[in-house]
Amino acid sequence: MTALDESPVPPPGPGPKPQDHRRTELAGFLKACRARVTPEEVGLPPGLRRRTPGLRREEVAQLAGVGVTWYTWLEQGRPINASEQVLAAVAGSLRLDATERDHLFRLAGVRVEARTAVAHSHLDASTQVILDALAPLPAAVCNSRYDVLLHNVPYESLFGADRPTAPHGTFNSLWCTVTGPACCNPFLNRDEELPRMVGVLRAAYGKHVGEPVWEGYIRELTLASEEFRELWARQEVAPARSALKVFRHPVVGELRFTAAYLTLPAVPEHYMVVYTPQGPQDRERVERMATLPPQRPAPCPH
Repeated sequence: MTALDESPVPPPGPGPKPQDHRRTELAGFLKACRARVTPEEVGLPPGLRRRTPGLRREEVAQLAGVGVTWYTWLEQGRPINASEQVLAAVAGSLRLDATERDHLFRLAGVRVEARTAVAHSHLDASTQVILDALAPLPAAVCNSRYDVLLHNVPYESLFGADRPTAPHGTFNSLWCTVTGPACCNPFLNRDEELPRMVGVLRAAYGKHVGEPVWEGYIRELTLASEEFRELWARQEVAPARSALKVFRHPVVGELRFTAAYLTLPAVPEHYMVVYTPQGPQDRERVERMATLPPQRPAPCPH
């Protein structure tokens, strides 16, 4: 072994910074996206002697309306500024779908705007079939603001035919909970569960601070409910977890459930909630409730 071989190995230097790794990923992603788009797909002539498949850098720059040098630096992962508008133009020229576009934005360090309505439209048609097949168990698909996007008949029966509707026109379980009068609110253990629900909402809100849809939603809730306003002011956060839910049905009586929350990878920040009866009596009552249409509660002065 030579003296050179016997020399101590120098300690490794500091690892790459997270932003450096992100730029490397951005460079690889842009190259891969560019390679799979043919000139014909974007209305360009095929040209001659293409050494690599797909578009050239200058063609992407032309389609996006940016400088060739700027796009080259972007694809090389250099630390340059990229606005949302310019990245959207690049995404369009590369024919990226919504998921790919969000990935591009994140790699470039640009905030991804929430698109709840788009995510809702991408709920697979089979999701409703699954919800209906779960009957008599009440089940629904909701987003992180407690908007009920899809549900089966037993779930609707728990809240009643006269449930309050949020100002944005959506069936919203938190809105029903905080705005329904206590004397005829079907959610019986709301005093125990409401602080946890607000804490879960606060944790989700942390990802969307400043977004108009979220800010408007929180503003509506604080104006509509003093109870929510007080809970929101506590600044408490909580994880989503299985929980006891107790409801009062006008025909079958009290129902006790364990609410289980299942994530939906295809639609981030959406989940499926399924209510399972806690005991034999609850099972019998929920099976009976599932055969009934959503009930209107008896008139109650409040």
